[in-house]
Amino acid sequence: MTMKKFVNIATLATLAALAVTIAPLARAQDTIKVGVIAAFSGPFADYGKQMEGGIKAYMAQNGATVAGKKIEIIVKDTTGPSPEIAKRLAQELVIRDKVDFLAGFGLTPEALAVAPIAEQAKKPMIIMNAATSIITTKSNYIARFSMTLPQVSAPMATWAVKNNIKKVVTLVADYGPGIDAEAAFKNELAKGGGTVTESIRVPLRNPEFAPYIQRIKDAKPDAVFIFVPAGEQSIAFMKGYRERGLAEAGIKVIATGDLTDDHVLPAMGDATLGVITTFHYSAAHKSPENAAFLKSFAAANPNGGRPNFMAVAAYDGMAAIYEVVRKLNGKIDGDKAMEILKTIKFNSPRGPIAIDPQTRDIVQTVYVRKVEKIGNEVYNVEFDQFANQKDPGK
Repeated sequence: MTMKKFVNIATLATLAALAVTIAPLARAQDTIKVGVIAAFSGPFADYGKQMEGGIKAYMAQNGATVAGKKIEIIVKDTTGPSPEIAKRLAQELVIRDKVDFLAGFGLTPEALAVAPIAEQAKKPMIIMNAATSIITTKSNYIARFSMTLPQVSAPMATWAVKNNIKKVVTLVADYGPGIDAEAAFKNELAKGGGTVTESIRVPLRNPEFAPYIQRIKDAKPDAVFIFVPAGEQSIAFMKGYRERGLAEAGIKVIATGDLTDDHVLPAMGDATLGVITTFHYSAAHKSPENAAFLKSFAAANPNGGRPNFMAVAAYDGMAAIYEVVRKLNGKIDGDKAMEILKTIKFNSPRGPIAIDPQTRDIVQTVYVRKVEKIGNEVYNVEFDQFANQKDPGK
């Protein structure tokens, strides 16, 4: 073999080796990765499934490519609430998968566990549900597209006082969002001359509502204010409320919209009729944006049922991610991404939303709703509203 041939063969081998090495890098550079951390199994499995459904709906409607980059969703199941698992999954997504965004977070303990990782890695962290006020203070790289519990609880107290509901018992889940809801409602009720006569806190996991419901009945308030996580606990509380005769005793139910969550409302049926809630989204909201969202969600999730507020927050969170990718022309930098997220403002399926640049929390309309029949199905029907609501504690 001549020296010339040997050099040519060696060069070809080197180039082939380089091609094998570079090809994955090129593919990675052409992809924007979004790591979605949430419970997809266990007692809060519907949280993850609703968020994933909202993500699918947005991508089905808007495509999977932005600024020449493919959007890749990497789903991780915490089985939650499991802060340690959420933290480990976030570390894997950042170090091994090299994600550009962290997203999801159905539960506050999991969001709080991941916040330091977002801060250290300078990865934008898009909150699609977790609703304790303090979350956005735990990292400069967090923006929330869901709500806070004070944001939806304080308007309920304002409405209650205006409607001569002044003596109230509160019942909330005993963790961050529940404590936030209790405090905001109690403070606002007191401003209007009302009183919380008893504050009941129940375990986050599998509470037995019967003894608490009896305490409420014995207290004889004008109403009971409720915050429990959306899903099975909503069904269990309303079942006990009806069975123990609180409605017949004249005790009204007022609550955050988690109690009459759109996804489980059809299963709860007529037991929820007349319940008044304050919340930022209803599947019955009338707007072109919501009509488009409902259509896209149904097409992308044939067995997904009715979408709820988590699906909408995920849908809007993806809209924000797409906007960041577009404005940065696909070159994601954590600090530049956060500057864009602070300016986000658009018409969502829930109504107009914006991110407060000081807090990186959402500003939105909070609606007063009543559960009513539309045709043969029950819906949260909006009849009043509080526009441009921020978290009252910030």
